[in-house]
Amino acid sequence: MSRAGAPLKGRAGRLARLMPSASPSSAARTPFVLLVVLLLGGGLITLLLLNSALNEGSFRLSELKRDTTELTDEQQALQRDVDSYSQPGALERRARELGMVPGGSPAFLDPDGTVRGVPTKATAPPPSPSPTPSPEPTPEDGAQADEAGAGVPSPTPSGTATPSPGAAAEPESEDAPAPENTPATPPPTTPGR
Repeated sequence: MSRAGAPLKGRAGRLARLMPSASPSSAARTPFVLLVVLLLGGGLITLLLLNSALNEGSFRLSELKRDTTELTDEQQALQRDVDSYSQPGALERRARELGMVPGGSPAFLDPDGTVRGVPTKATAPPPSPSPTPSPEPTPEDGAQADEAGAGVPSPTPSGTATPSPGAAAEPESEDAPAPENTPATPPPTTPGR
């Protein structure tokens, strides 16, 4: 039988020293443990908020890069349009569409007020004759040539009707291509650019 107040010896004494006893020192540790747990929890929450903010910034950055790429492509397309309209051939064609003609020989005024050169009036050059093929009926055999009247179109091997020389030239359908000498409308551009 052992006494309750007697110190333990041997193995039991060592275990008693290792095991904490309910003493005033454990009460002093409780606020410290709570402080450490609150700091760790607050740090974890702050880390999660920072991570989500970085992810949101990453999404915004990728969206801005995509927008930049699209705007760069649009700017390059507009620059190509400007370059194509700035070519001399395009400028001349557009000027002719607007009714402009090449200027005559210029005259210059010298500083003393004398005129050097003889000015001439700008006149429109005669329109260049466009070669138009004369329609020739191409019957497949002589029997069709006899049956075909003067004003009736005869079929060609390609399946299209060739008008007779006396018939007026009319477009066959709305799907037919427009004549080559009609001006093409420029593509629409974005306003403000």
